Amino acid sequence: MLALLGLAVLVASPLWCIAVVVKLVSVVLPGRRPDRGVHLLRWSAGMAVAAAVGCYLLASGAVAFAEHESRSGADSSPAPACRGEEVPRETRLHLVTHRASYFPPGFDCVLDDGTTYESSGVYGTLNTCVVVFAVGAGALAASAGFAAARRDRTRPVTRAGLRVTPRTTSGTMTE
Repeated sequence: MLALLGLAVLVASPLWCIAVVVKLVSVVLPGRRPDRGVHLLRWSAGMAVAAAVGCYLLASGAVAFAEHESRSGADSSPAPACRGEEVPRETRLHLVTHRASYFPPGFDCVLDDGTTYESSGVYGTLNTCVVVFAVGAGALAASAGFAAARRDRTRPVTRAGLRVTPRTTSGTMTE
């Protein structure tokens, strides 16, 4: 199931990139909203969350695929992910089993003496991307909150205690 979600993320990634580019272009075009800064920060935080979830699903899908590959077929033991060309022949002779982890995503190979090593794969890179995007999303969301609070503090207050945004009609200010 996770492998299929990982494939769906692969298909959706170009659409995500197009949405980001279109949003960035719309920022520089004339006719922007007055609160565009807060809106852009919130939107960027949402896109960072989407990127973090996408990277997690890609890594989990890769783990599911490696685990499936190690359980089916005549050449499935030891796990093909543990038998990469970068693994020395002496190490491959001592492979016993493997361990799959989904939080954080990873696929470890177990030797006969109980030691483990990370299989060939992109799990470390994708896990780093998940953390970077998640921290970035948190920072962007906090920045949006601070910017919205600062904007609300600068709005004028009426006698009723309600904040109003001044509107202009034919060049004159009205409340």
